Amino acid sequence: MDFSLSPELCALRDKTRQFIAEQVIPLEKDERQSEHGPSEDLRRELVSRARAAGLLTPHASRAMGGLGLTHVEKAVVFEEAGYSWLGPTALNIHAPDEGNIHLMEEVATAAQKERWLRPQIQGLTRSCFAMTEPAPGAGADPSMLSCTAVRDGDDYLINGVKWFITGADGADYVIIMARMADGSATMFLSDMDRPGIVLDRNMDAMDCCFTGGHGVLRFEGLRVPAADVLGEVGQGFRYAQVRLAPARLTHCMRWLGQARRAHDTALAYVRKRRAFGKSLIEHEGVGFMVADNDMDLQTARLHIWHTAWLLDQGQKCNFESSRAKVVCSEAQWRVVDRSVQMLGGQGVTGETPVMRIFTDLRAFRIYDGPNEVHRWSLARKLAHMAEAAEVSLQTEGAAA
Repeated sequence: MDFSLSPELCALRDKTRQFIAEQVIPLEKDERQSEHGPSEDLRRELVSRARAAGLLTPHASRAMGGLGLTHVEKAVVFEEAGYSWLGPTALNIHAPDEGNIHLMEEVATAAQKERWLRPQIQGLTRSCFAMTEPAPGAGADPSMLSCTAVRDGDDYLINGVKWFITGADGADYVIIMARMADGSATMFLSDMDRPGIVLDRNMDAMDCCFTGGHGVLRFEGLRVPAADVLGEVGQGFRYAQVRLAPARLTHCMRWLGQARRAHDTALAYVRKRRAFGKSLIEHEGVGFMVADNDMDLQTARLHIWHTAWLLDQGQKCNFESSRAKVVCSEAQWRVVDRSVQMLGGQGVTGETPVMRIFTDLRAFRIYDGPNEVHRWSLARKLAHMAEAAEVSLQTEGAAA
């Protein structure tokens, strides 16, 4: 694996870094934000700036109007975009749109791409992904899916409740996961203004970086034409993995930028702030936190780049993306937590960006599957791998 960056990628990294510093960070205190994220007006301004800079939707294919970045290239650019909590919104690479764009490029028909995907890549529209449900429906266990889809002539009728649906408020279209009569799952596409879709409420959450917040959606006899099935009927769980494995990794990329921002802020402070006759960084306890932050940042970055490289080789990487999600979310959390500690009183106020980063990033250990579920899944796969290796050794021994 060669992780050296090409001159072209270095130039794109530097261009993104300059754009975030000059065009995005100055808008972080813009009043067009609430506890449910940036307003649509602010999102459109950010997108307009990224479009003018030639940085809009860089992960989309060139054929659809993006830059066609590889996964490794995304790792570099997304980290830079994540340096501001508004950066991913500006570049149109925030969840859930980033993952939905990837899924649509992989699975949607040509007509579906023109209707829903192309305007989204142009930054004109937003989307949401409706899978998570209140109990007893699907959460960390997707097999508990309770939202149903029943064939009715040339249409499907969808009924059920979804929640924690990021970006639902103001989204233009939705991808819905619903259970079929045989227990399989299917994905459906629908405009959000169709009769039968009700946004019950927005949920108050720790984070406030996603446009549209996190909504509770009800589907009450939503009629979806068969032409708007995404992919094949009954293949919803398989398509979910097409979406989720890379999406876990792009979360890691974006949050790495935020963790680096928190570290940079704390490092600048402890170099200047003096106590007991010397700068804070000269005190061993603070110096150790600075060093630990650096190691955690690099550990996260290497996990991201390694998994991204494997994805670029065409590997599925469900195991590696789960591992990276756990390692990165916890390493990045430690970085931000230490940064709060190093800043002292400044770390628990809005005087620096670190308090905001702290509240936004905490949820990452839950989003895209709680870390405990990923650990359980990793353990099961490791047990199967060990068993397979043992059988292989026994077979080789018998043959000898």
